[in-house]
Amino acid sequence: MLILKTLSMGVMHGYGVAQHIRTVSGEVLHVEEGSLYPALQRLQLQGLVDSEWGHSVNNRRARYYRLTRAGRKALGEAESSFDRLISAITRVMRPA
Repeated sequence: MLILKTLSMGVMHGYGVAQHIRTVSGEVLHVEEGSLYPALQRLQLQGLVDSEWGHSVNNRRARYYRLTRAGRKALGEAESSFDRLISAITRVMRPA
């Protein structure tokens, strides 16, 4: 879900995805390469992301990922499910 949410903002290479998640989470969440690239590959096999080769700002070859229409739909469903989960946990942890 975090990868899909990050890619909903635009096309990024894998390192950019990891950096965005780390920065936005206040350095709490760290996505390691050993987890990120297999996850991106699975998302691509599921048709949720697409990729193409390009060059990074330092002129290195990099694979750039973008969200597909199916990925946007899956993200919406995941966000709804996440919101329900957070709401339920909050009710248990902080009862009225």
